Formats: sequence, C-alpha cells, structure tokens
Amino acid sequence: MKYFVALTLCALAGCASKQPDGDLVGRVSFIDPQGAPAGTAQLYAVPEGIFVSAVLPGLPEGDHGFHFHAVGTCTPPGFESAGGHFNPTGKQHGLENPNGHHLGDMPNIERGRSSVGVTMRGLQMTGPTGLLDNDGAALVVHAGADDQKTDPSGNSGARIRCGVVEAVS
Repeated sequence: MKYFVALTLCALAGCASKQPDGDLVGRVSFIDPQGAPAGTAQLYAVPEGIFVSAVLPGLPEGDHGFHFHAVGTCTPPGFESAGGHFNPTGKQHGLENPNGHHLGDMPNIERGRSSVGVTMRGLQMTGPTGLLDNDGAALVVHAGADDQKTDPSGNSGARIRCGVVEAVS
C-alpha cells in the first residue's frame, strides 16, 4: 500500500510529539456535533507541504476518516457546511486510487489513537493548492474508516468533528 503522505500515529498516553522543522502557519480548533470543544491541530510549513499535528481526545472506538474539506465553515450538528474534500487538482478520492488522490485525503486515524502527525505533500496555505482560498478550508474527522478508494469520499460516514483552518501570522 503506497501513500503519498508520511504518517505517524501515537497513543495519547506517553506520546511525545516531535515538532517538525517548519514554521507554524495554521491552527484548527475542533468542535463536536453539539458545538463543544473537541481537539486541536497545528499546521506547519515544511519543504514537502504542510505537516498536520492533531490531538483529538475522546474519539469513539474504531478507525476514523480524516480529511481537509473545501469550505472553512463548521456548522453543527452534521458539518455539511464544510463541503466536499479539498481537491484543487481535480483528482479522485483515496490514497490508494491509481489516478491520484484529493490533496485533502489523509490516512485514517487508527483505533485507539488520539494524536496524529501527517505530512501532506503538495498542500500549501496559499496559492494554487492553498487551503486559505476565498472560502477557506476545514479539517474533519468522520465516524467510520475511509476505504481509501471510493470516490468521492471513501464511505467514511458522518462527520463527528470539524475545525476551521485559521492562519497564524
């Protein structure tokens, strides 16, 4: 299985998160379907793209799809306001898709994990593949696992956490 992103997952207990060699360029504050705070993420500019470091305590059991979505709005309870996956290059969904994948596609958050570190190759904060376009972007956690191949969204189910990507100056 080849992914075009580098991934590290660690359990919340005892996880020492390594700060990447890059500048902090963005933040995300997640909310749950009731609008309550539900985790955070920091975005770092690295030579390959954007490194995402997220802490998501209290996720339900099981694997969870994790994606950037195309609109920077998170209206509970269903977070449909975040639109579809971030896909400025017009690719199909899934890291296992032979035709390429959305720039917003990420590996699943694996069962029992609440901290995630992933490098999103080719992703930027601004420019042609930038998250901060006219309508912004959101980072979304789904109820189920992403199958990494079914277009347009990997059958990952309901959106259970959402956070708007905000620039850090």
